[in-house]
Amino acid sequence: MAAVIGTVFVALAALLHGYIFLMESVLWTRPSTWKRFGVADQAQADATRPMAYNQGFYNLFLGVGAALGLVLYWAGAMPVGKTLVLFTTACMFLAAAVLTTTGRGYLKPALMQGTLPLIGFVLFAFA
Repeated sequence: MAAVIGTVFVALAALLHGYIFLMESVLWTRPSTWKRFGVADQAQADATRPMAYNQGFYNLFLGVGAALGLVLYWAGAMPVGKTLVLFTTACMFLAAAVLTTTGRGYLKPALMQGTLPLIGFVLFAFA
């Protein structure tokens, strides 16, 4: 039962990281996107675009890794799938923990980014 519930949380974390990829790597220069990340103006968005583009791919790779881990786990390669799920969700959570060290304004985004993978990690660890 823990694996089933954990799958829901890991899948949601993977989707969230895919969405973050879209915002950072594809939609970064749109005002509605860069304002969400606290960027002051279009010039600053343009200047930080290469960094955001790169960072977005980190999020994509974590999301794809978590999703692939789920597929492998449920396809019968349980040790490999579980290991991949645990690794990617740990990385997601730790990235969110690092985000909290950058300032008080980042606590809410860190909670949004880190809660789903943390719950998924705990559930899969005991599955």
